[in-house]
Amino acid sequence: MKQNEAVFSEMSGQLFYRKIGSRYIRDKIIMEKNYIDVQKGNENMLYSNLSINESGHLCMQNQDTVELAGKYGTPLYLMDENVIRNNLRMFRSIMKHSFGNQAEVFYASKALCFKQMYRILSEENICADAVSASEIYTALHAGFDPEKILFHGSAKTRDEIQYAIRNHIGYFAVDNAEELKRISQCAVHDNITQKILIRVTPGIDPHTFEAVKTGKVDSKFGAAIETGQALQIVEEALRMPGIKVSGIHSHIGSQIFETEPYLKEADVLAEFLARVKSECGWECSILDIGGGFPVRYTEDDPSADIPKMLQETAEHMKQSFAEKNLKMPSVWIEPGRSAVAAAGITLYSVQSIKRIPGYRNYAAVDGGMTDNPRYALYRSLYTVLQADCAETEGNEPFTIAGRCCESGDKIAENIMLKDPKPDDILAVLCTGAYNYSMASNYNRVCRAPIVLIHNGIDHLCVRRETVEDIIACDL
Repeated sequence: MKQNEAVFSEMSGQLFYRKIGSRYIRDKIIMEKNYIDVQKGNENMLYSNLSINESGHLCMQNQDTVELAGKYGTPLYLMDENVIRNNLRMFRSIMKHSFGNQAEVFYASKALCFKQMYRILSEENICADAVSASEIYTALHAGFDPEKILFHGSAKTRDEIQYAIRNHIGYFAVDNAEELKRISQCAVHDNITQKILIRVTPGIDPHTFEAVKTGKVDSKFGAAIETGQALQIVEEALRMPGIKVSGIHSHIGSQIFETEPYLKEADVLAEFLARVKSECGWECSILDIGGGFPVRYTEDDPSADIPKMLQETAEHMKQSFAEKNLKMPSVWIEPGRSAVAAAGITLYSVQSIKRIPGYRNYAAVDGGMTDNPRYALYRSLYTVLQADCAETEGNEPFTIAGRCCESGDKIAENIMLKDPKPDDILAVLCTGAYNYSMASNYNRVCRAPIVLIHNGIDHLCVRRETVEDIIACDL
């Protein structure tokens, strides 16, 4: 395929991207040993960091997943650290190129949170947003810089607010008037000035799944621009002691495959900030436009050109702000799913096979809604492969059933498998986001471990829970 010219460079020419079709990929300089460009894709796999070896086994970074399942046990979260780092670097490079050197990338911790993740963020010079004191605690115990943390959440408790302030968290994303008052009181009590962003809802429907729409007027998040509540909370915050209003935050949803919603968001925010400037005499210096960048869970999902989406958004936003006679603020984004989802797969062992003639077939595995509740919650679709015969095309439909005592505990339905048997290994792809972070101990099931593969070497980052861990809080 014909290559287009390089679209940007960073770090004195040390990092280049080139466009192939609708995707940007690295060129000339490979910054990681054994680097694999997961976004490039290949003919046989959903993501190109996956392959099949001579034994017919599914591999990640050429590591045999069947062998890893034997080494660490199942269920097992397997993560490609090279992919995570590459995605973070892509976002940082695109943002600096499109929005300027003041632009920042804040990783959305809720997608995948454990200590090693924050060490990776630190090494890649990426900031983090957190939505609980526990996420902040995890980051701090990993040595993460508190000044690079943005504290989210629509129902922060007074204790959480106080904890964050006393640990010198960089910014709060303030969701409502009650929270604003609590932050002011805690900051005044501790004799500090706390920087904040005010979260507003722009009233945009991104045409994604209902459960992940966050920018509508009728939302649990933020203050609505349309109703006048957003302007009211800005006015109130500017008068509050112990508070420095640094900017505005907005997030419109997740799994957004088109640029248009971001362009609409830019227009609504420019209009709002022009009114704020006129009526309050305050001009926004930081504008966080959230995340929502998509990933592919199945072959039917479209491929999104995220660099192009961000570049087009930047061009449109600059124009909108210029038309309103506004200075261009420092723009922040918050990728979470798009940074880690495709890096992960979950491995399961088949426990039993049930065929009900005239109805359906079940393959029951040793995990389920305790390690991946997304199908039970959203009917989220996944790609499932037989890791021990990944090259074999399935010829019989199966429902992948979980181990929990719930009829709705399923991982996927109508998955084509080839004569599955107990102890076979199944691999569910694209499970790096919202699987471990949403895991539970329902039925007192122990949570699965996380193994990272970096430059072809596997290492345990989160150990498997034990029954002793399960009863540790019991009195």
